[in-house]
Amino acid sequence: MGRRILLIEDEPHIAEAIRFFLARDGWTVATHDNGLDALEVIRAQEPHVLVLDVMLPGRSGYEILADLRADAGLARLPVLVLSARGQEGERARAEAAGASRFMAKPFANDAILAALRDMAGS
Repeated sequence: MGRRILLIEDEPHIAEAIRFFLARDGWTVATHDNGLDALEVIRAQEPHVLVLDVMLPGRSGYEILADLRADAGLARLPVLVLSARGQEGERARAEAAGASRFMAKPFANDAILAALRDMAGS
């Protein structure tokens, strides 16, 4: 089975662009567009890596990340946090919340691919 990624991003054009270039790189990509039922979707999808936007309808990426890190079954899931707010304070907040990596939007495709490959151990 290939590398599975779950992308939780509420902007359809961003989600589709990320899905497209990750699929071209050999990832199996599932997408979700809100924070309300994100944990259930994460459990159902069993991704190798999670890409999580900060600003989502229902619950923020930080709230989801806190729940992940408190859940024994999901605490070790690698999480790449994406944010349109790229200030250093945002990076520090993501890292303090338990993000494996942080990337500001817009980002280069090569940069996100390198980060995800590293996070997935491939």
